[in-house]
Amino acid sequence: MYRIYIVEDDDGIAEAVRSQLEMWGYEAKRCDDYKNVIAGIAGFDPHIVLLDIGLPFFDGYKWCSELRKTSNVPVIFISSASDSLNIVMAMNMGGDDFIAKPFDMSVLIAKIQAMLRRTYDFADTRPTLSVRGASLPEDGGCLEYDSQRIELSKNEYRILSVLMRSAGKTVSREKLMEALWQTDSYIDDNTLTVNVNRLRKKLDGAGLYDFIETKFGVGYLVRDDK
Repeated sequence: MYRIYIVEDDDGIAEAVRSQLEMWGYEAKRCDDYKNVIAGIAGFDPHIVLLDIGLPFFDGYKWCSELRKTSNVPVIFISSASDSLNIVMAMNMGGDDFIAKPFDMSVLIAKIQAMLRRTYDFADTRPTLSVRGASLPEDGGCLEYDSQRIELSKNEYRILSVLMRSAGKTVSREKLMEALWQTDSYIDDNTLTVNVNRLRKKLDGAGLYDFIETKFGVGYLVRDDK
């Protein structure tokens, strides 16, 4: 699991980013000591650092410059100071990418995925989700089960991905719709039901009966104990 360290002192932004990263299957941690940012990064040993420019005590430029003395971990600056001077400064201080606030979460996720591919050969090393003999390659498109390839639509794949990442835990309908919204699939509650029912029929046709359970009034569950 890839680890992302978030150095952002706006609680609302930091928590929203942390929550979204965890929904996508990353391990995310927020900085809680802005006097010792480098120590926090070293302790978490992340694959990517998300770094704001305007921080308490020292700015992000300072911390990136200090980090570069001991680490080559990719740094993506996130800042409302998005003029060309600040972007150039961020790159000169050792940053690898820059995203301006306010930003779309799907754009941030795309930048992180691209950075992981470039830095860690992400396409070849990211794990395949496996539950009850079913495997979901994270490059999308299909589910593999019992020598079969079950073709999935974009929405079906995203629903199954979220549920399999949380195998053994109930995922609320709201969380599923939020995950689909972040991929520009704007759906309502009824559309989610249609997508889940269509997905169930495909799974049943492949012999994966009762793979997705409904928790009435709560959400859906993929059990990992069958």
